[in-house]
Amino acid sequence: MPTVDKLIVTNTTALRAKYGPAGVAAILQNVDALIKSDERRKLTTRLLDVSSPGAMRALDGRPVVESGNPRQNKEAVDAAYRALSPDYIMILGSIDVIPHQDLKNPLYRPNAEYDDDRYAWGDLPYACDAPYSQRIEDFRGPTRVVGRLPDLTGADVPTVVLRLLRTAAQYRPRAPETYRRYFGLSAKIWRWSSHKTLLELVGDAGTLFLSPPEDENWTDHELAPLLHFINCHGDKRKPQFWGQATSESRLVVSCESRRLAGRVRDGAVVAVECCYGAELYRSGDDPSRRAICYTYLTDGAYGYFGSSTISYGPSRGNARADLICRYFLERVLAGASLGRAALQARQRFVLDTPLLHPSELKTLAQFNLLGDPSIHPVAHTPQGLERTPLFREVTGLAGVLPPGRKARRDQLMRTGASLVETVGAMRPSTTLRPKPAVRQALTRAARASGFTPRPDGFMSFTIHDPAGRRLDRRMRTRRTRPTAVYSVMGALPRRDGGPRRIVLISATVQEGRIVMLRRLHSR
Repeated sequence: MPTVDKLIVTNTTALRAKYGPAGVAAILQNVDALIKSDERRKLTTRLLDVSSPGAMRALDGRPVVESGNPRQNKEAVDAAYRALSPDYIMILGSIDVIPHQDLKNPLYRPNAEYDDDRYAWGDLPYACDAPYSQRIEDFRGPTRVVGRLPDLTGADVPTVVLRLLRTAAQYRPRAPETYRRYFGLSAKIWRWSSHKTLLELVGDAGTLFLSPPEDENWTDHELAPLLHFINCHGDKRKPQFWGQATSESRLVVSCESRRLAGRVRDGAVVAVECCYGAELYRSGDDPSRRAICYTYLTDGAYGYFGSSTISYGPSRGNARADLICRYFLERVLAGASLGRAALQARQRFVLDTPLLHPSELKTLAQFNLLGDPSIHPVAHTPQGLERTPLFREVTGLAGVLPPGRKARRDQLMRTGASLVETVGAMRPSTTLRPKPAVRQALTRAARASGFTPRPDGFMSFTIHDPAGRRLDRRMRTRRTRPTAVYSVMGALPRRDGGPRRIVLISATVQEGRIVMLRRLHSR
């Protein structure tokens, strides 16, 4: 079977139901233009229709007959990867063409004031060799480079996806210094966390905007940098983000689609911590009601990294959403493709945590890359022999893309496989109960954080760590590890009809004692 560097995965039956034959023809014409553009970059790209029985049979797979069925789509992508081993997988279409996977949210509570996301929707399983499952922990070892170029959910004309395909076909890498300037925006209440992120990322937090006092009236000059980082409040099916000064103050709109549209520079790369910051919801025909991620992408942004559901982070340090967003941007600045940056961000996020907390599992599942994963925003700087005619003659490469991609993919595959072998996770338990001292500590921490806990806000988690036990046998040791995690979730009063504000407090218990007490806030 011929080599495939990049596989574009879509469902033309679902696209035809949305746009009709003429709309699909226009999409395929633009896909052909992207394939030709990739060829000039020395990438062999192929389009796969997962609804085609013939195409899937040739890959020893089964066609997708229910476009919204996560299991069928996961199995189709797995079959294609086994047969073709592409370096990039680009999902073409929104969640009504190729769905997110239905990973169960370990923090789910059936209460609208808590984390009521039944699923942490995402594309993580498409990036993993593990078979279909609804448990996030089964996908803690991602190995594949995956991104999604979405069309507009529920649309009947393909205007948005055609624009995004043209962006991908016409993209050009820029000099590294082009991405060193940034547009940074944070809710004032989380300024210390955002400062830390930017200091780690670019060594400078001096131009971080805080909301309030700054609001959504950004100037073209302020939005001009190509690196965007946003850490504000977000809400379900809303085209706005919000800022906040203190836990007691009202929320103010910090960014919204209608004021952003037409003002983002071509080539922008965006990482957003906000809850629902990359939710691909139905918005109808009015562009001002579209999710902010669509506004960025239709304006020409190359990549957007954000969350499909409620995300979490601390008010001062860096954890959860802070880390995975920073890791993504770090790899982009280092010259990685968007897809590799997303994969490396996921791997590093898991690598830094020997036991994945429920909020970490959700973070891993919910953050997705929107954009062509093969795009390298930061231009590769040829080194040594790469500058010589001999290198071009022997390799056929012209310094456009970094050499050694196959070796990098092999390394990433090994890293993902090792994570499965070494990292444990926590699972919800309906039978485990905290001791009175633990429950009392959680109650006191909740009240100090601004809410009085209710019985339905308490949760218990057991430790599932076969990797740790295997290591003990291999190293001939018996290490003491945490035995359980207990959490309490509560909601702070809503302000001016803004989004819910959830506080999650967790106590890690080891040998009957609390060894860690931490607090997270919904973004």
